[in-house]
Amino acid sequence: MVRRTGQPGYLQIADDLRRQIQDGHLAAGESLPSIARLREDYEVSAGVVKAAISVLRTEGLVIGQQGKGVFVRDQGETAPQSPAVENGDVTMKQLTEVLAAVRELGERVARIEQTVFQEQRPAGRPGK
Repeated sequence: MVRRTGQPGYLQIADDLRRQIQDGHLAAGESLPSIARLREDYEVSAGVVKAAISVLRTEGLVIGQQGKGVFVRDQGETAPQSPAVENGDVTMKQLTEVLAAVRELGERVARIEQTVFQEQRPAGRPGK
């Protein structure tokens, strides 16, 4: 379930799936749960799930196979890089830096919100 922490939902999901991969709960070669299943588990839209998977693809942790699903990449493998990255494309480097900055900013906002604001849930309604 995605929490209201200030960190975007797709990054929370990507962090959770990354942790599962690193802990071995999702082993190399194993498929990720379907988008429908992830939507249900995290209570988010398909777009949020797809964005999370995109982050993991960019990091080289998973690989998609058309018509089959998304699978955990063997971490011993080196992710093939596109010609743009191999040629040192400035735009790709900047995009990677922006993604890292957004992740860091989301984590900082989440820590600040947890410290400053204590979210109170209405009685009888579990939080999301």
